[in-house]
Amino acid sequence: MTPGRMEAFSDGVLAIIITIMVLDLRLPAGSSAGALRSVLPSLLAYVLSFVFIGIYWANHHHLVKTVDRVTGGILWANLDLLFWLSLFPFATRWMSVEHFSRVPVITYGVVQILAAIAYYLLQLVIVRSQGPDSALRSALGRDVKGKLSPVLFALGAALALVSSWLALALYATVAIAWLVPDRRLEPVIEGRPSGTGD
Repeated sequence: MTPGRMEAFSDGVLAIIITIMVLDLRLPAGSSAGALRSVLPSLLAYVLSFVFIGIYWANHHHLVKTVDRVTGGILWANLDLLFWLSLFPFATRWMSVEHFSRVPVITYGVVQILAAIAYYLLQLVIVRSQGPDSALRSALGRDVKGKLSPVLFALGAALALVSSWLALALYATVAIAWLVPDRRLEPVIEGRPSGTGD
């Protein structure tokens, strides 16, 4: 399988995930601002999840561009990532329907943890397939953001025991930290030597 085919399949799955999430949005029962308030939880949950899916899509695009050949391990690591991302509509919907109550917010955090770990594992499998002189390994450097993200999601899930809003604020903080696609990979894609990144 070519990297382009794997990327196209992944893009299709992510497009379906976003479509499912937007179809879960309900129209307000009326045309007043008060009616809009009733669907605000769904809208906020959708925006947060849309941003995360967008982040994964942009960074996955850069990551796949560093791949010359797709191994079986890369395929399965990619499917693992897509599996956890495919649970976003479920976790998003439950969280919004239950108005951000504790257990759904914790579940959302757990899905985020597992998706972040899956992305990290995909990076590791790609690096291993490229051998000891992997340009990707050099570009990733210490990967502080990548290693810290699952920890912050776990902290957010734990915070939900105290306050769902604190947990959501921490989840949103992780999203803000990742809004800019991972620029460490651009030199690898363009064939330039890259420095070590965080």
